[in-house]
Formats: sequence, C-alpha cells, structure tokens
Amino acid sequence: MTTPDHMSGVLLVAHGGPESLVWSDSIPVPHPRRGEALIRVAAAGVNNTDINTRTGWYSTEVSGPTQEGEAAESGGWAGALEFPRIQGGDLCGHVVALGDDTAGPALGARVICPTNQARPTADNPFGFVAIGSEFDGAFAQFCCVPVDQLYDVTASPLSDVELAAMPCAFGTAANLLSRAGVVSGSNVLITGASGGVGLAAVALAKALGARVAGICGASKAWSVLQAGADHTILRGGALPKDSFDMVIDVVAGPGWMDLIDALRPGGHYAISGAIAGPIVEADLRRIYLRDITLHGCTYQPPEIFAALVEKINAGQVRPLVSKTYSLLDIGAAQADFMSKTFPGKLVLIPPEITP
Repeated sequence: MTTPDHMSGVLLVAHGGPESLVWSDSIPVPHPRRGEALIRVAAAGVNNTDINTRTGWYSTEVSGPTQEGEAAESGGWAGALEFPRIQGGDLCGHVVALGDDTAGPALGARVICPTNQARPTADNPFGFVAIGSEFDGAFAQFCCVPVDQLYDVTASPLSDVELAAMPCAFGTAANLLSRAGVVSGSNVLITGASGGVGLAAVALAKALGARVAGICGASKAWSVLQAGADHTILRGGALPKDSFDMVIDVVAGPGWMDLIDALRPGGHYAISGAIAGPIVEADLRRIYLRDITLHGCTYQPPEIFAALVEKINAGQVRPLVSKTYSLLDIGAAQADFMSKTFPGKLVLIPPEITP
C-alpha cells in the first residue's frame, strides 16, 4: 500500500480527563528508524494502563481508586511524559514498512507486541518501556514499533479485534501466573475476575490445570464461569481463610488484608494493578509468620509473551470482547470501561486509510 503523509488519531496533550484527548486528522505518519517497523493499526484495545497514564494515576500524589478519576501532573509510571503523546498499549496491526538495514516480519504480516517491552540494563535488570507511554502507540492509523518486540500472528484463527484485546490483558495475566508459580493442582484466587486481565488469568490458570475461584460482581459471574472458573465469589463477600495457594490480584484497596488472610501458609500473592486503591493497611505478622511471598509484577520476560503467542497462533486462547467502537469515540469507550459495565475487553477501530 502507499503510505500517506498524514494520519488520523488521538493526541494526549496533558494529564487529565477525557478533554485531554484531542482528535487530529493531520498527524504526520512516522517513519520507521533502523530497528523499527511501521505498523498499520487494525485495532487497539482499551485498558487501565492508558487511562491511568492519561490521568497521572501512577504518581504517588494519587491515593484513590482508579474509578474516582483523581489526577496528577507529575507524570506516568516512568516519570514525565512527552506531550503530545499518542497512547494505545494494545495493538494489532500489519507491517507496511521497515527501517533502513532492518530485518523483521514480512511486509503485510499481522503482528502484536507486548505492552511492556523489556529493556533491562546493568543498573536495572527489570527495565522496560511501554508502548503508548514512552513512545507513541496504537490510538492512530499508524505507529512504529521496534522489530524485536513484534510477534507474527498471521496464522492465528483470531480476528484483528480479538488479537488487539490480548497483549495487555493476557500478557499481564501470564506474567502474574508465572511469577506466582501457578501449576497443575494449584488452588488459585483471582480478583477482578470479570475484567480483561481477570478473565485471561482464569483461562490461563485453568489451562495449566489449576483450580480457580474468581471474585466478581453477580451480574458478570457467567463470564468468569465461562472462562473456566470452578466457582465465583461475590465481590465484597467474605473470603475463606488459609485456603488458597496463590492470589492473583489487580484490585487491592480496602480488602487487601483479606486476600493475604485467604492464602495458606507459604502462599504466593502476585499483584499487577490496584483499581480499588493503591494504599493498603497490612498486619505484617500475617505475612512473615505465615511465610507469604509477595510478587510485584510489571516487568515481563520476553519468554512469557513468546509462550503466549504460541497459544494465540494455535487458537488455544480467546478473549471476551464485549463491544467495539470507532477510535473517534475513544471518550465513550473509556467511560464505558471505567463504569465496569461490560465484562472482558473493549476495542477501538481506527478509520480506514484514504488513498
């Protein structure tokens, strides 16, 4: 295809509410540098990371739940952002060009990439950058991605929309399960089980042979059971004590200590989100006297995503996509996402390319 000089997309111009997202039809199409590929975006998932980055929620100035929309000006999870920024951490697209002296996926290949892209250094072996945060992402018709972060999913039976729902949710879930050590026979409790990460964690844990309980609202219990959970626990309900080998958490908030108490002695707690609030109250005796291991999970080793892609290409995993939107309607899509009305994922579709 002939690549146009300009494209349509959404610019984040400052930290704040939906008014910080500005539509433009005159964004210059980026040129891939050495080591990069230019991707025509087919679909882009909606996720907490993009919303949290927009509001500045990762700043220590913010202490409330993500749903409250509390905002800060001090930057994203890696420090200050460069504005304007094109967000969009969930990408499915097609390779249309490669940078000079760059070998990568074939032109036309359908690709995805991890949201958090490993960039370890001697000083920080857990270093990473995030698409849509440290560099421009998928909320536009085109974006550039390092070729070493692209995975060919041309062979997958999943649609572009389904594939766009997977990098953040399934990548995060796979990492959480790996860090917690979930194996066949594990008894696992998953919070936020009807959300994108939660449903992915349920499906992946069941595929490993674990026994899974999912915490969710009553109206979405069907989606958690359909994903493979053995049973559900009503959100806000009492949790059994000393019962689970692992807790997979994206919620945190006021009920955090109940999650720790739900673990058996020697259990593992893994977290990669705090939608109910990042500030928790703990009785450390219930952690150290019971030999509980805590895992903070953001850095994802490349082999975690590579193993996930094998399952995607084999059609062994499939996300629940509740609704799609035009990229132009990103405000409505993010509002619906924050309302937690829909289980699973919401996906944005960019406008067609005009020759």
